[in-house]
Amino acid sequence: MNNIPVFSETLLLWYHEHKRELPWRGEKDPYKIWISEVILQQTRVNQGWNYYVRFIEQFPTIQALAEAPEENVMRVWQGLGYYSRARNIHNTAKNILANFDGKFPHEYKDILSLKGIGPYTAAAISAIAFGKPHFAIDGNVLRVMSRIYGIFDDVATPIAYKKIKDIGDQLINNVPASDFTQALMEFGAINCTPKNPSCYYCPFLRICYAFQNDVVELLPIKTNKVKVTLRNFHFFIFSDQDQIIIEKREDNDIWNNLFQFPMIETSQPDLKVTRNLLLQIGISKNHEIQLILTAKHKLTHQLLDIKFYNVKGALPPIKNHQLLIHKDQLSEKAFPIVLARFIKNYL
Repeated sequence: MNNIPVFSETLLLWYHEHKRELPWRGEKDPYKIWISEVILQQTRVNQGWNYYVRFIEQFPTIQALAEAPEENVMRVWQGLGYYSRARNIHNTAKNILANFDGKFPHEYKDILSLKGIGPYTAAAISAIAFGKPHFAIDGNVLRVMSRIYGIFDDVATPIAYKKIKDIGDQLINNVPASDFTQALMEFGAINCTPKNPSCYYCPFLRICYAFQNDVVELLPIKTNKVKVTLRNFHFFIFSDQDQIIIEKREDNDIWNNLFQFPMIETSQPDLKVTRNLLLQIGISKNHEIQLILTAKHKLTHQLLDIKFYNVKGALPPIKNHQLLIHKDQLSEKAFPIVLARFIKNYL
C-alpha cells in the first residue's frame, strides 16, 4: 500500500492524456451526471451516448422530467432496456421536486435515499458533481483494483468489496475527487478491459500484481454464473385497414408498462395451445394465423424466442387494456426494442 500517492498521480496523468470526449464529460450538474450514470449502468458508452443526448434535450431539468407523462419518458428510453431505470428516474424526479425544492440533494445520505440510486451511483454523483471523496465502485473499478492489488476474493462478496473500498478511500484522498472518479472508470473501460487488456501500454505495469504474476486473465474472481431462463413469446397482429390492436403490459414482468401486440407465452417454442386460450385473445375458428417472423432476443437473465403472426379475419372486440390505433401512431408508443424493430421493418 506504499504506492498510494504514486497510483493516484499516475492515474490522473493518464486520464488527462487519454480521456474520451463524452457529452457528460466535465459536467457538474448533478441531474445530468445522475442521468448519465443510470444510462451507463447496463449500457455501453457508444449506445448510451445518443440516448443521453436525446433524454437531456427532451427533459433538460428535474422539473421538466418530473412533470412529463410517464409514457413520454418510456418512449425516449425505448431500446435501452431495464425499463425500471426509467420509471425510477421519473419517480425520483417527482420526489426531488416535492421534497428537495426541485434541487438535487448535496449530501451523500440524501442522494442514497432516492429511489433507484445505490451506493455506487450516490458515490459517483457526490464525487463528480460535488467533489466529495466518496469512492465509487462499479464493475470497471472492481476489475482494475483486483488486478493491480492482487485481490483473489470473489468480487461479488462483501469481503472483496470492503478490501477494495478500504484501498479506494485512501486513493481518493488528497486528489480531485471528480477527476479521480472519472479517471478510474475510464481506465477500466478503455485500458484494463475484461478481455485482452492493454497491459503493455499500462502505466501501472510495474506495480500491477496481476501482470507481474501472470494472472491477468484470472482476475477478477467471479464464481457465480448467471442462470438464463428460456421463454417463448407469440405475438399476434390483428389489423384492418391500417388499424392495429395493441395492449400495455401490466403484470410486473419484463417490459412493464410498455406496449405490445396481443401475446401468448408457451412452455415450448411451437404454438401448441388450446382453442380456449386462442379465444381468450380473440382468435376464433374464423381466423387464419400466418407466421411472419421468428426472432431471438437476449436479456441479462432471459433468452426470448419470439414469433410474430398475422391474424387474418375480422377484428375481435377491443378489451379494456387494449387500444385500436392507426399504424402510423405506433411510433408514438413505447415498445420493447425487439417489437419496435419489427414495427419498423414489417409494418
